[in-house]
Amino acid sequence: MNIYILVLLGVWSFVVANEEERLPNKCEVCKFLTVELQEALEKTGRSKEVLEVGEVLDTGKRRRKIKYNTSETRLTEAVDNICERILQYSVHAERPGSLRYAKGASQTMTTLKNLVHKGVKVDLGMPYELWDEPSVEVSDMKKQCETMLEEYEEVVEDWYFHHQDQRLENFLCENHVLKTSEQECLKEMWKGDVGKKGEAEEATREEEEAVQKEEQKAHDAGEL
Repeated sequence: MNIYILVLLGVWSFVVANEEERLPNKCEVCKFLTVELQEALEKTGRSKEVLEVGEVLDTGKRRRKIKYNTSETRLTEAVDNICERILQYSVHAERPGSLRYAKGASQTMTTLKNLVHKGVKVDLGMPYELWDEPSVEVSDMKKQCETMLEEYEEVVEDWYFHHQDQRLENFLCENHVLKTSEQECLKEMWKGDVGKKGEAEEATREEEEAVQKEEQKAHDAGEL
């Protein structure tokens, strides 16, 4: 039988409240922009492809050959739609700071989906089909990413052609985008679920136990 749960308390109320009040800051936007761009470039960094550039003239002058992994073409292809990749992120509200943004389903959403698969009716105020749509936070981060990339396009190009011995995060975020007082999120490293995870897991366990009790009551009543 289906059991109806209105998820407006406990873990989910915490998640919703934070999603309404918390939008990505400049540090977080720069951090994940550089993460995605660095990753995109690393995928093509070992290519041995050689490009021919320039026009073939009547004089018979040959086109100039350049390595793909140091070409402007490689950078252009990496930058193209890079901010779209931000939409693959989810909000993990049980984690602190910039660690709340990561790819994959959050602990809370995974638990809620498991309840649905067990036959529990969970009401989040939206159709189940929309649960995996990008959140307000993530959509806002994408927009900020696009604005930042446009504003610092020349800085990214300078790094690509002259400063790849430095991490892009350091060169772009620390040296150009952020003030010293705005760089705190760059120090946050993933070390496993921390912060609110214990509270979230405890709340979801209690939720599941409540469901099991209701199922047992319904079963006992049916036998009577």
